[in-house]
Amino acid sequence: MEKIKMNVPIVEMDGDEMTRVLWKWVKEILIEPYVDLSTEYYDLSIQNRDKTDDEVTKLAAEACLKYGVGVKCATITPNSQRLEEFGLKRLYPSPNATIRAIMDGTVFRAPIIVKGITPLVPAWKKPIVIARHAYGDVYKAVEIGTEGGIAVLQCGDEKKEVFDFGNEKGILQAQHNTDKSIGSFAVSCFEYALSQKCDLWFSAKDTISKVYDHRFKDIFQEIFEKKYKKAFEDCGIEYFYTLIDDAVARVMRSEGGFIWALKNYDGDVMSDMVATAFGSLAMMTSVLVSPSGAYEFEAAHGTVTRHFRKYQAGESTSTNSVATLFAWTGALKKCGETNKNAALVKFAQDMERAALSTIESGEMTGDLAGLFCADGIQVTKLGSKEFLQAIAKRYEVERAAEE
Repeated sequence: MEKIKMNVPIVEMDGDEMTRVLWKWVKEILIEPYVDLSTEYYDLSIQNRDKTDDEVTKLAAEACLKYGVGVKCATITPNSQRLEEFGLKRLYPSPNATIRAIMDGTVFRAPIIVKGITPLVPAWKKPIVIARHAYGDVYKAVEIGTEGGIAVLQCGDEKKEVFDFGNEKGILQAQHNTDKSIGSFAVSCFEYALSQKCDLWFSAKDTISKVYDHRFKDIFQEIFEKKYKKAFEDCGIEYFYTLIDDAVARVMRSEGGFIWALKNYDGDVMSDMVATAFGSLAMMTSVLVSPSGAYEFEAAHGTVTRHFRKYQAGESTSTNSVATLFAWTGALKKCGETNKNAALVKFAQDMERAALSTIESGEMTGDLAGLFCADGIQVTKLGSKEFLQAIAKRYEVERAAEE
């Protein structure tokens, strides 16, 4: 069968460790046999980021804005141990944070629902989508350690004393955000809620953070009242703000089926909580949506270092590649939709369905094997590569049945 053509490339950002291995296998086993793949390639391995002084990360983000669709593998954010391990010139920032800042986007993360895997929260019946602000806060913070003295926060002519340490040792952190970025975050959330026909919640802690968090609350409300209130009413969906502690209580009692918008750090934490409660961090989609209309799809988890060490030692691994696969299919689907390539869209949808069917038939990786429970279905734990091969086989069977 002739491969599906792509008339516009997508931006491909390779990564690190076990996810880099999975990246290669996903392409070789599940995409390239069926798609005449066209990508603009960027190597975001820690070695190449060090070699290019991290310039490659910035170029990749700019390429995403240029071409409109990108797909990113998981990458290492180095700490002091990684600095020594790889002999790095310096501690580079998170590649995701760099890309998000350049694209000024919002990250939307949603669990991949599979029959046979019951959420750990019994009430949850529908996906909970986390909308994470992708700029500023602690990820752009400035920090210092002090041996004593008076800490002062100053901007322009305004100055406030933070704390008098006297002769005591201590630590300081200053973080920021901009009205422009918060506004872009709000617009992305409202637009996404309308496109998905889902209620939108936004939560922060404005009772404690009476300037910083309150500004988020006010900007969201102002944009909603001016531009989106009627559209939400016409669509039959709701927007509301609540304190983050109240939101957590509401989420735990809910059945799901809504979008939960959160500041950068809050979204980072809560997306992992939601993903794990639904089954696995490797069973979550993640897409960065820029106000310009550009999309960047990624796996929401890390580089799976422990499995990579086993792989390097020649041992078998059973690493879940679903999030990596869905990053690829999400990017191909969006590319197909944007460029009116129906065959590419259908391929991506069919491959996603084949992946879920494979799991629901009882073939899966080790992280899911202990969670799966369905009457009459025996679980078979597969290795990392064997799982991808099982998906390919299922795809071929389902495609033949359709023909």
